[in-house]
Amino acid sequence: QVQLVESGGGLVQAGGSLRLSCEASGRPFSTLAMGWFRRTPGKEREFVAAVSWSGGTTLFADRAKGRFSISRDNAKNTVYLQMNSLKPEDTGVYLCTATNRPMGDVNPESYEFWGQGTQVTVSS
Repeated sequence: QVQLVESGGGLVQAGGSLRLSCEASGRPFSTLAMGWFRRTPGKEREFVAAVSWSGGTTLFADRAKGRFSISRDNAKNTVYLQMNSLKPEDTGVYLCTATNRPMGDVNPESYEFWGQGTQVTVSS
């Protein structure tokens, strides 16, 4: 079983930055493609970003392009989501996810493992 634990969420002013971390355990990290989704009240999980096994391939939602970046440190079993120029509409619970596939996609059903999430609140 894979366990995912997110951290780094909090309250930030619009225009500010935040870095989320997700540490994985229970499986060799290099065999997991990783991703981030956002959940808001009354809505399904929305794709934010994904990174391949090696870190060489990344994918971003349109709303994240130019503002967010995703990276991984396989030596630390950790994936990061760097969020810059944050907007109030970025507010939500950010969920770390993993799949045994070499690369994830925008569909939450394509991932097998999920963390509990970390709250990000962006004030005006």
